[in-house]
Amino acid sequence: MKIKLAQDEYCSKAEQGLWHTLGGPFPEDLRWEMLVEVLRGRVKISTHCYEVVDLDAMVRLSNEFQFSIATLHHASEAWLIPKVLKRMWGGIPSIALFATNYRYKREAYRGSEFAARVLADEGIPVIMKSDHPVINSRYLMYEAQQAHYFGLPPHLALASVTSTPAIAAGLSHRIGILMEGSDADVVLWDSHPLRLGATPVNVWIDGILQIPVPPKTGEENHIEVGKGKEGDEWRQVPETPNWDKERDNAIKWDGLPPLEGRKIEGKVAFINVKEILRKSENGLIAHSFNSISEDMAMGSVVVMDGVITCAGVCNNTDLRESSRIVDVQGGSIAPGLMTYGSPLGLGEIAGEASTTDGETYDAFKRDVPKILDDTGAIVRAVDALMFGTRDSLTAYRAGVTLATSSLAKPIYMAGPDAHIIAGLSTSFRTGSLHAMQRGAIVQDIAALHVVIGKSHPEKRRVSVSTQIAGLRRLLYGWESQDKETGFWFRKAAEGVVPLVIEVDSADIMASLLILKTDVEDNIGSRMRMVFSGAAESHLLAKEIGKLPGPPLSNDTALVKLVEQGVVVGLGIRGAWEARNTRFDAEWAALESNGRISKNQAYALVSNNLEKLLGIRGIDDETTDLVVYEGGSMFDLSSKVIGVISPGRKLVDLL
Repeated sequence: MKIKLAQDEYCSKAEQGLWHTLGGPFPEDLRWEMLVEVLRGRVKISTHCYEVVDLDAMVRLSNEFQFSIATLHHASEAWLIPKVLKRMWGGIPSIALFATNYRYKREAYRGSEFAARVLADEGIPVIMKSDHPVINSRYLMYEAQQAHYFGLPPHLALASVTSTPAIAAGLSHRIGILMEGSDADVVLWDSHPLRLGATPVNVWIDGILQIPVPPKTGEENHIEVGKGKEGDEWRQVPETPNWDKERDNAIKWDGLPPLEGRKIEGKVAFINVKEILRKSENGLIAHSFNSISEDMAMGSVVVMDGVITCAGVCNNTDLRESSRIVDVQGGSIAPGLMTYGSPLGLGEIAGEASTTDGETYDAFKRDVPKILDDTGAIVRAVDALMFGTRDSLTAYRAGVTLATSSLAKPIYMAGPDAHIIAGLSTSFRTGSLHAMQRGAIVQDIAALHVVIGKSHPEKRRVSVSTQIAGLRRLLYGWESQDKETGFWFRKAAEGVVPLVIEVDSADIMASLLILKTDVEDNIGSRMRMVFSGAAESHLLAKEIGKLPGPPLSNDTALVKLVEQGVVVGLGIRGAWEARNTRFDAEWAALESNGRISKNQAYALVSNNLEKLLGIRGIDDETTDLVVYEGGSMFDLSSKVIGVISPGRKLVDLL
């Protein structure tokens, strides 16, 4: 500020012709040159800022020194203080935020899926952002789709990834708009851009066609996009649920509303049910109620202590005796989904060590304490379970009723701290409040997990050859079965429990498959080896190149694996992602251009995961059933309003 004032005084004297009073050269300092330009309004500011206390500080500083801020990035708590943001000097800033990526560290703990709508209602410009590679920038439109699902009006959702960021960057005269004189960057979508799975058919940059990729000389381009989206409804803005109650509740509780449902034992009735989907070995069996009679479009479902006692035409006595009657408005009832791959239930805030399980011992790096008396220091994830975490409960409220979690950390996330022997995973119900609640722990031990990979760039890791040598020794049974390590690796070698290996490299996977054959020949068993992560697994399904999927290729890695008869499940990395499981499954089906059915998509996040991870006893009689209001689990128009839990003998109304 001192330099700016000195410059202003210098220029004022010069303009008045008072050259003799200047007293030296123009006052400047390269260290503060940029800040002086900020104070003059010639440079736009984008500030990375999360919490209320810091956002408030930025507003106060802007007024004290009279400079404006164009954009506040991440800004997970901005939605809690819209009136404060409006006091920013020079005008209201734009807020660039995520749709659902929150709670991964303390600063982001009070972020909300309703933030975009709350800010928009206050007249504050909203920008949906990626954070590549945390959120792949290729799927930026998905952030706008989620924001729309949770209440952001469609025109603002589209603007949040087009015109609004262009305005904030001061480039709206060129980009983010379709008008004469602007840059000729245009996308033609196969469906409305706010529909889940919307895919570009054509992309022009500077007026030159980029997608589909022009074929090489002598080749033809046969990329297929939009199959199965021929109906007019795909061109329309998707209908979304009403979230007014949930949004008001989130504001009332300063971003931390209660997430537990109302647990009801006894008789509960659901009316205006369009269909029930039941679980089978091959996926789902649908039972539509309009097939009951010609004049009956909707049915009723009566539940007693978590068990369906009537479905379809239920007598009036059952309805009158119900403690609650719930109108699902043409919705459906379907088996709950399962999530795998994240530390869901093993910590509250991933970035805050005091809220997680803590550090475990890596037997490849240091000696294991004598008190463990176990070479590999195998731990059980069930001992670290934390029930009632916000990520678990948000997943539960999104229809994800089952989770299988391990302490395995992929190398690219954990770096040099990724442990090779990661221990035993566990399976639990996401809606349970403690381990001793009936049905809370579905299976205390599911699978044995290890992490195999090359050195992290920040620090040398144990060599791949050493990792596989250790794995070979353990699987051959050279460690005493009197200890945890010997016992569980023997069980894995015999195929009693799955051996889940966190690995991405095709070369390492090939070596592991050879090791699997050797072990089976050596002890006469059939191992259940599962690759998790498995970024290059499609290379082993068939000799093919990269498979980015439409509009760049007809195949995705998932499609190719499924077509080769490989059992595949969908997983996640961050606990916050568990809530989006049904969207992930739907996306997989849509991106396959009709080659993956809804039944197969459901299996990717249920039956297949159970098979791969060794989860037993989850059948039609014990599966939690999720109640969707206004549609099915694959519809953006629906939302979860309840869970029917035969294992816990109750109905949870959300």
